[in-house]
Amino acid sequence: QKTALIVYAHQSPGSFNAAVRDVARQELAEQGYRVIVSDLYALNFRANATQDDIIGDLKNPELFKYGEEAMHGWMEGRLSDDIVAEQRKVEEAELIIFQFPLYWFSVPAIMKGWMDRVLTQGFAFSLEKMYNNGIFKDKKAMLSFTTGATQTMFRPDGINGDINITLWPLQV
Repeated sequence: QKTALIVYAHQSPGSFNAAVRDVARQELAEQGYRVIVSDLYALNFRANATQDDIIGDLKNPELFKYGEEAMHGWMEGRLSDDIVAEQRKVEEAELIIFQFPLYWFSVPAIMKGWMDRVLTQGFAFSLEKMYNNGIFKDKKAMLSFTTGATQTMFRPDGINGDINITLWPLQV
């Protein structure tokens, strides 16, 4: 069975983002998908990436480098349970939808923390396998978000600039 993962970041169950999540879940289920939702606020997902994410001894306790330590933690099966659970969901999914409100021209901090902590080097990318040649090149991802702004505000000549440029770091 095809699997879709919705990574959802909004505090309010009555929000428009929640309504969009629910419609996506229903529509995908009708198309035969098994739908998993990671509601980051309901999970109380920790946004900050710290050495608490690595179980056991650090490779370099004198100079903590999150990316390197998380990569070794992933390689050695020493990442915290919350990260491992989310990585399993990513592995199972053919389609990943990020549902969020645009905050300060980016994802909410809790979703950024999910990206930083879950999409570790080795698991989600390597220096040899990135972008079009990446580890997840056969998966599909979608950004579904609200802006709280009018469409004209995110045009190339709008006050906020071109939405495609704003989203560039999330699209690659």
